[in-house]
Amino acid sequence: MENKSNQSRGRWKLLLVLAVCAAPLVGSYLTYYVIKPKGGVTNFGALIDPRDHPIPAMASTTLDGKPATLESYKGKWIMLKVGPSDCKQDCQDQLFAMRQLRTMQGKEMERIERVWMITDDQPLDTLLMRVNDGTRMLRAPAAVIDQWLPLEQGAGDRVSDHIYLIDPLGNLMMRFPKGAVSSDTEKVKKVHKDISKLLKASAIG
Repeated sequence: MENKSNQSRGRWKLLLVLAVCAAPLVGSYLTYYVIKPKGGVTNFGALIDPRDHPIPAMASTTLDGKPATLESYKGKWIMLKVGPSDCKQDCQDQLFAMRQLRTMQGKEMERIERVWMITDDQPLDTLLMRVNDGTRMLRAPAAVIDQWLPLEQGAGDRVSDHIYLIDPLGNLMMRFPKGAVSSDTEKVKKVHKDISKLLKASAIG
């Protein structure tokens, strides 16, 4: 009897391990089919297969030089922007739109973190930091970022042109089109719709 009990416990442990390992993949496919029903594509952002783009190990830090990684924000949805510290108008529009998008989620807004990964070590404008209070700001090596984040082939754009979405399990999930997260109200509404669907479909984060 004891041997059978041990075997049963062993099988349950194995099933639990398999379930944990499969959860990110299962979650991404469930989300895919919620956003993209059989009738056709309804999502505005481009879905990304997380298996092809795992978050890389990188020497990222806070603005004051303390080690910090994206994994610190696991458990929440992450709107990710990358780019240099010299934040021109399009960059400022992205940061502002990210704040709007989070606020537009209403009671669900606490499930979202905004992260700006700065790809150089130059100082940030003090006013820019104040205006974007609440945005998590990390410094990360540009070479690693460029290799990690996918772009549309042949489009000639840069990772700084896009906003990326990471799910609460740490899977890179979606890339929004160039100029989508900007001062263009209609495009921001489309991004908001995508994020709302993801939050509604997900039981995590």
